[in-house]
Amino acid sequence: MSATPEMLLRYATRLEAALTAELDQRAPLVAERLLAAMRYSLLAGGKRVRPALLLTCYAACGGRDPAQAMPAAMAIEAMHTYSLIHDDLPCMDDDDLRRGQPTCHKQFDEATAVLAGDALQSLAYEWLAASPLDSELCCQLLHSLTIAAGCRGMVGGQMLDMAAEQDGEGIDILAVERIHLHKTGALLRWSCEAGARIAGADDAQLAACSRYGKAVGLLFQIADDILDVTASSAALGKSAGKDAAQNKATYVSLLGLPRARELADEMHAMAVEACAPLQRAADDHAEPHVKQSAADLLQLADYIKEREK
Repeated sequence: MSATPEMLLRYATRLEAALTAELDQRAPLVAERLLAAMRYSLLAGGKRVRPALLLTCYAACGGRDPAQAMPAAMAIEAMHTYSLIHDDLPCMDDDDLRRGQPTCHKQFDEATAVLAGDALQSLAYEWLAASPLDSELCCQLLHSLTIAAGCRGMVGGQMLDMAAEQDGEGIDILAVERIHLHKTGALLRWSCEAGARIAGADDAQLAACSRYGKAVGLLFQIADDILDVTASSAALGKSAGKDAAQNKATYVSLLGLPRARELADEMHAMAVEACAPLQRAADDHAEPHVKQSAADLLQLADYIKEREK
């Protein structure tokens, strides 16, 4: 298994400092219990893969000032955390454990969890709208995030996933891919594309980041499906075996474990191939951080495939 990449740890530290500062600023303005629930879920740790993808693609495309991209990185983490809170609710996946601790509705109550998720979703748009980016770029990012997070993206994918639980044997592998291109992949792909756009990427760089984001989005979900049947709840930090218990259509349930692992290898190869234009551009670039970030994308793809939780 791959150890957690150093750059993932580094970005997580910076992100959590920024998130903590922003929440602290809101303490006098937000109901105490609501802020406590928001803080509980947003600062509960986790891999912070989406912000790391955004910041790494930003640097790989020539971005020089990580602070410029940090509001977008905070926004995608808030959006992702809101989705986890709602996904864990009794009306959805009904889970008791997330990131190694009780889920938000277990720690607080269901109504507070719903409101904490709602608040984090709107906070994502607030942070992005208030970022120091060019107004046209800011509007582009806001528009694309609404699509990635909404009925044409993550929320739509969640609906497809819930419907698939009822359809059972009527679901095939193409339907599973459609679910996860929306439910999991949309925000991961947005992260990569947003980082590239903030850096002022050219068309080739943007296309490479988009292809990479799509590949790692599917890779992430395939790895998740594999871990659900191979890892313990203690290792995962969430309930293992939930997919089978809830009759979810997964890559493992449809393809079997050996073929799912082969498909993970294929998605990993696609991610590596997508990085090639970024690596070629980095080789011609004078700034070391650009070369390092292109290499970090390869390492991150390795980690997503081989991660233990």
